Amino acid sequence: MKVSDLMNSQTVSVSPEETVSLAARLLSRYNIGSLPVCAADGSVRGMVTDRDIVLRCVAPGEDPETTPVREVMSRSIITVNPGDDVKRAGELMATGQVRRLPVTQGGRLVGMLALGDMARVSACDMEASRALSEISANLTQR
Repeated sequence: MKVSDLMNSQTVSVSPEETVSLAARLLSRYNIGSLPVCAADGSVRGMVTDRDIVLRCVAPGEDPETTPVREVMSRSIITVNPGDDVKRAGELMATGQVRRLPVTQGGRLVGMLALGDMARVSACDMEASRALSEISANLTQR
């Protein structure tokens, strides 16, 4: 099964110049835990999570209304292509300790693949289970 079979092509993203406050409102509005951070050309520059916002902006006392997303986002991201096998995506999630992967084609964001998307498909049960198990095991070791 290919990533394109499971990915969500209706993605929400934020630019690096937008404020952390806007990113937080988008996370809340769409009930999601992370947003891809994209340049004007659609290229993925990073990811911002609710955890990034709390630990890198709110906790240190920075102002979310004036702090740009680029200052709190994670820059080292893992992406997959729509034609990649879902098994490979699961392996990348496990090794990268992430539950969501931006899907890119030609360097541009075309969708998102979440561990939950994989878990809902019986053909991907093993990949999703293995990825979650490895993510969870490494969380307990921190």
